[in-house]
Amino acid sequence: MSRLDELIAEFCPNGVEYRKVGDIANISRGKVMSKDYLKENAGEYPVYSSQTENEGKLGAITTYMFDGEYLTWTTDGANAGTVFYRSGKFSVTNVCGVIDNTSQDVNTKYLYYVLNREAPHYVNSGMGNPKLMSNVMARINLPVPPLEVQREIVRVLDSFTLLTAELTAELTAELTARKKQYEFYRDELLSVKKDIPIVKLGDIATEFYRGSGIKRDEVTDTGIPCVRYGEIYTTYNTWFDKCVSYTKLDFVKSPKYFENGDILFAITGESVEDIAKSVAYIGHEKCLAGGDIVVMKHKQNPRYLAHVLATTEARMQKSKGKVKSKVVHSNVPSIKEIQIPLPPLEVQEKYANVLDNFEAICTDLNIGLPAEIEARQKQYEYYRDLLLTFAETGSMIVTDRQTDRQTDRQTDRQTDRQTELNAIKLIQYVFGYVTLPMGSLFDFRNGLSKGKDFFGSGIPFIRYTDVYNNRFLKEEDITALVECTPVEIEKLGVHRGDVFFTRTSETAEDIGWSSVMLDDIGDCVFNGFTIKATPKTNYLLPEYCAYCFATEDFRKYVTSHCAFTTRASLTGKTIAEYQLAIPSMEKQQEIVNVLNKFHSLCNDLSTGLPAEIEACQKQYEYYRDKLLSFKELPK
Repeated sequence: MSRLDELIAEFCPNGVEYRKVGDIANISRGKVMSKDYLKENAGEYPVYSSQTENEGKLGAITTYMFDGEYLTWTTDGANAGTVFYRSGKFSVTNVCGVIDNTSQDVNTKYLYYVLNREAPHYVNSGMGNPKLMSNVMARINLPVPPLEVQREIVRVLDSFTLLTAELTAELTAELTARKKQYEFYRDELLSVKKDIPIVKLGDIATEFYRGSGIKRDEVTDTGIPCVRYGEIYTTYNTWFDKCVSYTKLDFVKSPKYFENGDILFAITGESVEDIAKSVAYIGHEKCLAGGDIVVMKHKQNPRYLAHVLATTEARMQKSKGKVKSKVVHSNVPSIKEIQIPLPPLEVQEKYANVLDNFEAICTDLNIGLPAEIEARQKQYEYYRDLLLTFAETGSMIVTDRQTDRQTDRQTDRQTDRQTELNAIKLIQYVFGYVTLPMGSLFDFRNGLSKGKDFFGSGIPFIRYTDVYNNRFLKEEDITALVECTPVEIEKLGVHRGDVFFTRTSETAEDIGWSSVMLDDIGDCVFNGFTIKATPKTNYLLPEYCAYCFATEDFRKYVTSHCAFTTRASLTGKTIAEYQLAIPSMEKQQEIVNVLNKFHSLCNDLSTGLPAEIEACQKQYEYYRDKLLSFKELPK
């Protein structure tokens, strides 16, 4: 029996009491504090407001309104209903409410965890600004188990919150390192080269013009798509194809539109280093440009321009001569003077594809670390909700996160190979290749078929499962033995560089899986349900082959070209017709070096963190079923 079970059995075996927040605590509001007030009274005691960044801290002043342990919540705006735990000396602005726990039998931290879940459900987000006012907060009904049970729940959630924060910090640091890696390769690819001309933007632009002002209160849910200059800094990355904001044409006195391929510059900002940040628009809607945006029209590749204008060299030119102050400005003449390397359009396209793929590997939510960070947050919310869901019927409300997690794991397995394929395509674009049919590179042969009496002793024998389960084969992976004649050994021998393919199975999806022998193993043969491809040239590195035959392209080729009667089958003749891309040996080695790192990283992400998550899930399953199965006391 767990500690929590013991406490529940001792203190609340028949259910728990429900009480309103207004009966538990005193509720008050903050006061208006202008930016000038904060500046004139700057000091050591924090002032909190409605934003969620930095725990809501707006500034610090010389005085304080509260001293002790409190909860605050955001009353108005997009973050209405967000609850914070505060301790020590602090003040809050007028868009914050304050909860002063006056009940001796309620733990303030427990109250925080419960309200963190419940308060957002009471936000009035109908017409106008979302709100959660004090009178509504006071009416929220909450379960109040005995103090001993509250403390144990707080202990569990505090521990998990700390673990989540630590892991998120580690993942964020890794993501930052990846982004720096991307920026390094981007700058290296787009650096000045002797054979690429350097041009000024003013020489390649067909037109520059300013946008027209769109105020914050003129942004609507529907209407004409638009971009305001601040969104270039906060919302859009290198390029975008859809606007996130809309406005009404009646609000804009002199509308200025941008279209597919245009480059947008934000010419007002808060940082010299980021001034004139630019993005490319590759969507197909006609959109409005807000004030403090310069639109550049041109006849180049917009994605290439977006990448080259984000390089360190371009940013240095954008900030040249700018003075650091509260607000930094740029202008059209300065932008016209920015110099960039400009290769031919077909080369621009290749550069853009390379950098788009690399950026996706570094930052895409589906294949990168942001997905892991988001998963951590969802995991935390899942356990928090399980701990803090007290249904008045006495049963726990079960979410669908468990099903979600199972689906996530299946999706991760399905996308691992696609990730490797994206990386291969990236390197091929950079270094170039030739394409040859595999029949000109390999000889193909089926393997050994023998009765069961020949197995268990003899020489090493590569089984079907050895090929199916391993992309790389080494001597230590081969554990089966078979008795063979000298003729069979000579005919079916195995050497470094040999590639094995599964050739028959119940389904087309299970044939054509490959494994490459990386060791010189001596006497060894392979089974009759696989095909051996023996290299007949020295054009290929074995490790490079292993990655090539794991790609989605090859898998599609196999499943679409296999024969199917009662079972799916594949022949060496079919494989011989597949067109294989072959870089030089030096470039193959570079590709292998890159993919080995990505392969290790993918394996770490697919077997490390999810395994830890699964372990945490098992640890908390008991709590899921037992923690909050309280019944309300009979009335």
